[in-house]
Amino acid sequence: MRTLLTNGSVYSPADPHATAIAVDDGVVTWLGDDSSASSYADGADEVIDLQGKLVTPAFVDAHVHTAQTGALLTGLDLIGTTSLTEALDRLAAFAASLPADAVIDGAGWDETKWPEGRPPTAEELDRAGGDRRVYLSRVDGHSGVISSSLVNAVEGLQGQAGYDASGRVERDAHHAVRDALSELVGPDQRLADARAAVQAMAERGIGAFHEMAAPHIGPVWELPLVRQAADELGLSATLYWGELGVFDNLTQYGLAGLAGDLNADGALGSRTAALRTPYADREDHRGHAYLTAEQIAEHVIACTEKGVQAGFHCIGDLALDNIARGFELAAEKVGVPALLAARHRLEHVEMPDAAVVATLAKCGVVASVQPMFDGHWGGPDGMYAERVGDRWEGMNPFGTLQRAGVVLAFGSDAPVTSLGGWEAVRAAAFHRTESERITVRAAFQAHTRGGWRAAGIDDAGVLAPGTAATYAVWEIDADLVVQTPDPRVAAWSTDPGAGVPVLPDLSDEAVVPSCLRTAVGGRLVYDSEGWSQ
Repeated sequence: MRTLLTNGSVYSPADPHATAIAVDDGVVTWLGDDSSASSYADGADEVIDLQGKLVTPAFVDAHVHTAQTGALLTGLDLIGTTSLTEALDRLAAFAASLPADAVIDGAGWDETKWPEGRPPTAEELDRAGGDRRVYLSRVDGHSGVISSSLVNAVEGLQGQAGYDASGRVERDAHHAVRDALSELVGPDQRLADARAAVQAMAERGIGAFHEMAAPHIGPVWELPLVRQAADELGLSATLYWGELGVFDNLTQYGLAGLAGDLNADGALGSRTAALRTPYADREDHRGHAYLTAEQIAEHVIACTEKGVQAGFHCIGDLALDNIARGFELAAEKVGVPALLAARHRLEHVEMPDAAVVATLAKCGVVASVQPMFDGHWGGPDGMYAERVGDRWEGMNPFGTLQRAGVVLAFGSDAPVTSLGGWEAVRAAAFHRTESERITVRAAFQAHTRGGWRAAGIDDAGVLAPGTAATYAVWEIDADLVVQTPDPRVAAWSTDPGAGVPVLPDLSDEAVVPSCLRTAVGGRLVYDSEGWSQ
């Protein structure tokens, strides 16, 4: 099938002045200006007048929990609740129409946004949920609260590390609850959830995603369901499983590596991220390091020798110290060239110091990071400042990582933050710490080419003749297309002042572009009704 898109703005390094693009059998065959487009219209199955709309490579979300994202889209969503009372009211309204034996799996609460300043208790969940089995995950996914009936359904839970009689669970207890939910929420529901998430990605201009599965998040049998949902719609899915030593899973489930949410520590919001010094709001506590430097090294060595990616979830500075030491030990054993070839990856990388950044750069480790973390929780009045004091200013150091030569890949960590590529690009360009800002051009590349590179694919994420036609069409406000050489927004154009279209304005007052069409390898995965008429 041949498609010709004309009279728009095509974001491409191959031709910064392109206003038209031709796609034939899933491959970009030409791009240029409208005066030359007529010769490609002959024999085209579809010719679309873009009427000034923007065409870009589709986004890659480099860190997603697909079924869990879908469950939030279709189930009990507590994101944005402004009080404990509101969260309990949402639970009660959701539970009212469910049978008495239902299992309620909700997520997204953040007690730092509530005047009560605390999570709900098991007793409160019992009342609001009508004594149903209720699990509500904190927004970061590293702790939760459960009802009394769910406590009783998880064998041995009260003896697990991280269990609290209030109903709060973290660490081993949290993992035990998630394991129990694997049995209580079956494959039909998980497939439905995965389909909902994949559809939502397509509608937001996301053409590819990296599934970050792990035992503490969902069962391994969920992986084929995620791939099925992606294949049905046409999105590109790269699957990871976060567990040490299970190399048989690589071929059985078609994994890119044993990476992703293989936890070196937890999260700051739950106070489970491993810190060198105590939390500012809990002076007797430094979080939890789940892996030693030696365990990290052993995993990196084993993956390197097998030619697959290793990777870890790492947030706190102590966890990142262990990561860096582990990679140094691995380099001593297998050599830096072997590590470079394997292209290992890390997730989050929120509190690295200069020595850690240097190690990542030397070993060719990709930093898979989430700009909306800073957008939601950065700043002097944010959750990070509450947890770690002034240390928040050095967190999520995208500028530092980029200047060191570390490849950046952007993701959402959905359902922790919402799916949305432009929002993440804006958060990186307008980082709360000015020295850590990167240009919109660099941020957009991290959310497109960077994601492909993180998966070991170097020839994707750009629109040029001979590349896969994985693109999105965006509705933008023409008045908000930046035509000035602001260093945060300068894009491919070398002469934006001459009227050459560049990336849209992403300043705070601007409305982000809305997606009208998403194609992956030429296959339409989303097409907004009536936009091309």
